[in-house]
Amino acid sequence: MTRSSLEQMLGLIKLMRPKQWVKNGFVLAPLMFSGAFLDAGAVRHALLAMLLFCVASSATYIINDMHDIERDRRHPKKSKTRPLAAGIVSLPAARTLLVALYALLIGSGFVTPQVTLVIAAYLVLNLAYTFVLKHQPVVDIFTIAIGFVLRVYAGAMALGVPVSSWMFITTLCLALYLAAVKRRQELSQSGTEGRKVLEKYSVSLVDRYAEMSATGALLFYSMFVMSAKPELVITIPLVLFGLFRYWFVVEALDGGESPTDALLADWQLLLTVVLWVAACGWALWPAQG
Repeated sequence: MTRSSLEQMLGLIKLMRPKQWVKNGFVLAPLMFSGAFLDAGAVRHALLAMLLFCVASSATYIINDMHDIERDRRHPKKSKTRPLAAGIVSLPAARTLLVALYALLIGSGFVTPQVTLVIAAYLVLNLAYTFVLKHQPVVDIFTIAIGFVLRVYAGAMALGVPVSSWMFITTLCLALYLAAVKRRQELSQSGTEGRKVLEKYSVSLVDRYAEMSATGALLFYSMFVMSAKPELVITIPLVLFGLFRYWFVVEALDGGESPTDALLADWQLLLTVVLWVAACGWALWPAQG
């Protein structure tokens, strides 16, 4: 394999943004809260749904990068980090990869049709986001958040279990918080150059959005725990600390433009997530009732 072909292969992998697959962990939420994490069949179904969402999210990133290639080439950072804008990956190669990813998703319809329908809704939503909705203030933030809600719904469909309304609204609020913080950091770090929609926002406005969403996420999560899963009360302090710590990473350490990068770069935040998962597993372990 020549050096140029190796670079292009690595560029294709980077084009799919595997680091962002961490977000698809939301698909596993119903597996955890249903207490089915000891059922091998349920685990397989949930992991398949998460894998398919990884494929779908990579496809949306490719379409977004193809659509924004000229703008990214003028951006001081994206012109070097985005494979298409940097010239590492050619447009024909990106299109071929995109077709392959869509073929996988179409094939999944024969294996898990209900999950595939949710993923189809996610793909349509993101197409609308790429071409129209990301230019609409407020709507752009809600579109990002709805993508996380669809992840949770796909996880529920994979297991054939109902999902509490509390879980949906908690997920929506948490995702709105992350999206608002992302917009805040884009504004504070790059001004309005990165996205046209940022001209409609101010740091103080998205700060209020983030605070409102974080408060809602904590409130609704606590109500969900108290009403449906009281054994999870031990996880509420971890959620509270996680919200505080994430805001500290944003404000003091200048992170948050990418929630995934913020999570992976801060050991306290990462440890909080690990402890939350462990606490949920311990509290929901079948032997305890």
